[in-house]
Parts: sequence; structure tokens; C-alpha cells
Amino acid sequence: MNIAPSSPRRCNLILHCGAAAVSRRELASVPTPQPTHTWMPIAHTKVLAQIERTLKANDIEVLGEAHSLTADGQRYFGLLEVRHGHNANDYSWVLGLRNSHDKTFPAGIVAGVQVFVCDNLSFSGEVKLARRHTRFILRDLPTLAHTAVSRIVEQWHTQDQRIAAYGATSVTDAKAHDIVIRAADVGAITNRHIPEVLREWREPRHSDFAPRTAWSLFNAFTEGLKGNLSLLPERTTALQGLFDSKFGFRLHGKN
Repeated sequence: MNIAPSSPRRCNLILHCGAAAVSRRELASVPTPQPTHTWMPIAHTKVLAQIERTLKANDIEVLGEAHSLTADGQRYFGLLEVRHGHNANDYSWVLGLRNSHDKTFPAGIVAGVQVFVCDNLSFSGEVKLARRHTRFILRDLPTLAHTAVSRIVEQWHTQDQRIAAYGATSVTDAKAHDIVIRAADVGAITNRHIPEVLREWREPRHSDFAPRTAWSLFNAFTEGLKGNLSLLPERTTALQGLFDSKFGFRLHGKN
């Protein structure tokens, strides 16, 4: 296995409102709150280090990284660009990491992809490392991380199948307009995103998305969703659910 370089190239992390890109040193400087009898917060760097050890044990190479914190350091979101064997030519696998010190959400990881031509990100299927930060979380963290990474790898392979199916599916303007409205109905986008998505669908800024396919439409959505990383996993997961139902995608590509 190739071990991640000491200074990996940075992913193009799309920052969400109220957060800023930070270095590993800055991430390590964030103090971890004192635990209570029922709550055991985890240092952001402990989550990152454990996931990296688990990836290495599963022969998954880290190609790049990026990290962000809210201004008070209470919430962390990181991205690791990874490779496990052969990767696609037009997008890469990314792993999203989340952790909080304010009880907003538990530590967790989420499978994702990043499209090279536009740096659009989409995620699916977050796996929590614990239901909450309980007193035994540090003891159980290696086992939880191993289980989570195993499930994430399965989701990546499903995502490869999904993207291939989207690219092979033609979409009419009428169908695209219907899906845009339905996406607002299921909370994948807000009403203010509708004009942005339609504009990107009608006049894509990237020639790769000129073909009238479900993949081009999906990227019209993710182009419009840039800028709020904290909500992106939930929104793109909802978007994939809508696309899968409308275009008949099933696990392993079986319609």
C-alpha cells in the first residue's frame, strides 16, 4: 500500500457559512470540553487519526485533505480524497468527517464523490461512530471506525454504479423541470435554488454536462448547492433518493 504523503494535496473544500479552512496544527489546538458522567466528547484530531488508521488498514490511500471549523471550534468537518484500487477518470472518492463539541451531532463519516471538472461534491449514507458521545466511546472508537469504513466502501461502489446509470439515462426538459420542483418538495433544495438549477441545466457552464442526461441534471443541482457544506450531506442524499426513484436506479444497477 502507498502511505499518504506527509503533506497531501488539499481537496477543494467548499466552506459552509460560519466555518473556515484550518491546518492540522490549528485543528489540534482546539480544546476538548471536559466530560460528564453521560457525555464523553472526542477531540476532532482523535476522530481524524482513527479514521486514517482504519483507511490504511483497509489499503485505502489518502490523496488529499481539507479541514474546516466553525469560528468557536465546536464543529468540525473534514474531507479526505481517497483511492482504493481503480478510480474513475472524471470524479474521485471523498470521505467526509464530522464531529462536534456542542452536542449538535455525533462523530460520523459519510461517503462522497467530487467531480473533477467542476469540484461539485455529493454525499450519501452517513455512518455515525456512536449514537452519542457516551463514556466508552474512546474504547470503542477503533471497532466503530472499522465498521463504518466497511459500510462506506460499499456505498462508494454503489455510487459508482449510480453515476454510470445516471450518465446512461436521457432526460427531457419537461422531466428535468418536474424533478427540480420535486427536489424542493423533498428538501433537497430550497425555493431560492430553483432558478440557479434551471439556469445550470439549460446552459451548463461545463461542456461535460451538455448531454441531456440524469448525470448532467444532477450536477446542475450540486452546482447550485455549493456553499453550505454543513447541509450538503443531507441535501445530496435526499437528491439521490429522488433521482433513484424517478430514474429507476436500484442497488447493483438492477432496474
